[in-house]
Amino acid sequence: MSNAFQIVLINASRRKFLSTTNMHRHIMLPVEEVDISAVRYRPQPVKAPRLAGFMLKLFVWLLETPVIGPLIIYTVKQQNRFKQMLHDTVIPEKPMFKPEFPSQDPETGVGVLDQEAVPSARVQSVLEYLVPYGTTCQSTNGAQNMPLYWTIRDYAHAYRSGSVTPSIVAERVILVIEEWNKKHPSMPWLVSFSAEEVRRQSAASTQRFEEGKPLSILDGIFMPIKDDIDCLPYPTKDGTTWLHEVRAVNQDAVSVAKLRGCGVIFIGKANMHELGLGTSGSNPNYGTPRNPHSIDRYTGGSSSGPAAIVASGLCPAAIGTDGGGSVRIPSSLCGIVGLKTTYGRTDMTGSVCDCGTVEVIGPIAATVEDVLLLYSAILGPSAADRDSLKPPAPCVPSLLPNDRSHALRSLRLGKYSEWFNDVYSDDISRTCENVLNLLSDTYGCTTTEIVLPELHEMQISHSVSIGSEQLCSLNPDSRKLSQLTLDIRINVALFRTFSATDYIAAQRLRRRLMHYHMEAFKRVDVIVTPTTGVTAPVIPTDALRSGESNLKLTGELMRFVVAANLLGLPAISVPVGHDRQGLPIGLQLIGRPWEEATIIRLASAVEELCASSRNRPSTFFDVLH
Repeated sequence: MSNAFQIVLINASRRKFLSTTNMHRHIMLPVEEVDISAVRYRPQPVKAPRLAGFMLKLFVWLLETPVIGPLIIYTVKQQNRFKQMLHDTVIPEKPMFKPEFPSQDPETGVGVLDQEAVPSARVQSVLEYLVPYGTTCQSTNGAQNMPLYWTIRDYAHAYRSGSVTPSIVAERVILVIEEWNKKHPSMPWLVSFSAEEVRRQSAASTQRFEEGKPLSILDGIFMPIKDDIDCLPYPTKDGTTWLHEVRAVNQDAVSVAKLRGCGVIFIGKANMHELGLGTSGSNPNYGTPRNPHSIDRYTGGSSSGPAAIVASGLCPAAIGTDGGGSVRIPSSLCGIVGLKTTYGRTDMTGSVCDCGTVEVIGPIAATVEDVLLLYSAILGPSAADRDSLKPPAPCVPSLLPNDRSHALRSLRLGKYSEWFNDVYSDDISRTCENVLNLLSDTYGCTTTEIVLPELHEMQISHSVSIGSEQLCSLNPDSRKLSQLTLDIRINVALFRTFSATDYIAAQRLRRRLMHYHMEAFKRVDVIVTPTTGVTAPVIPTDALRSGESNLKLTGELMRFVVAANLLGLPAISVPVGHDRQGLPIGLQLIGRPWEEATIIRLASAVEELCASSRNRPSTFFDVLH
């Protein structure tokens, strides 16, 4: 989810958006009258200091002090132009309280899945669209000539050939997890784990293979579940020390139940940024997860544990949640694949934030193929979303080379260059630009320059939306909020200042931003950006005990991800290489509503083109062989 202070400054002089009527009142032009050709991208830094250690504690104490606290919040909001945008500006559009998608033509060159079918049947049907097993092009691990990562189909082949059983793999997984606790620095990727439970599930899977009755290609696949998604027999803590005391878990989340019905083995609940309200993955409650590519670096958040576990090779896939890049950011920083689906494509029932309008459950995996398999298992809207959003039938792309090449030949990629290049290091923009050139040279994809106005306003709208929804869910437990970690208490202090009029203004902005993006999608099929504006940051020593508040870093990590959450669009992060320090770089593909198949197809092509550019992390566990 979002760190609520990531808001960037709004440039008050942009007369192409605002018509000034007096010194303190501005009127935005109706969205249809905005002159897109006059838009200029102006990067603006977040105005807030980095805080850690004693200074962080002092700041939070002052923030929660009567009189002083409100003055601090007022100053921060003034510096970052909250008041100007939410109070002093007339926004002519009607509010959009959750994504509303315009009608559009169906995807072409895709297969249609039956979302009413049992998940195992959907997963089986997807296999028809994959390259025959054993012929997939993967990068290899140097002289050992091994695949960079073992895939779901590698595990399935090993089980069916009898070379290994789920119970044997379980013992290897358990050994690694138990050794984590002895390491220094520790590798706290899981917050709830039971070796007995893993052995029980593995024994049942092993027996199914012995009887020749595996439930699906996912049978025997080991997976962690992010700690904000219900998964029996574990409590759901949401990264806190207390949520499980006030919120009982009586059954699996819908997505977990679907995967369990396919034979997935759940290894436990994965660590995360507390309440999902952070982008670094820092968690002083349970320890900060370490990035497998460099253990002195953050994994990114908030799905920090799931991404680190997959990147380390311990499990081929995981499930996370994404309310402000929380699947895509850690996937990018850890060098793996993360999919954020269209809002309403998956059922959020059984997750902590199942009533929000920006968050979805999404798969994380080492390969695009495995993301597709998980997506096919968990898709299916809730009854309420089916009635209100009326989603079209989910589709799957053919990843067979000839089919994929034919479909990509006419694909139009949209690039907003000034935004695209607003990154901390030119390693990121250059690497991502090279991928676009490869797509053009190999498949004939065309890249078209687009403009997306009001990106700074989008940050405000997203922050107010997610902050208000989060605070609403926390209100019944307000007496527990003093037990939250320090950086989260800063967020909560800001959330409490959002008024009903702020929320409505944010939803008016949401409608404007949906219009701009849908206009862009009339000219292009996919919007392409780097996933993050920075690669994995160093974990400062002073942040380990009590965390940190680093709003500049938050802005860099979230620069490109917010549109998919606020507008409900599908987006995927795929690894495309490394920077000069050997840290992974991710490319983000944003699609039209409901067009997961299109971005998955393109991600598969990108993955193949960049296969030789991916490196195995320094912390890696081969539990299959």
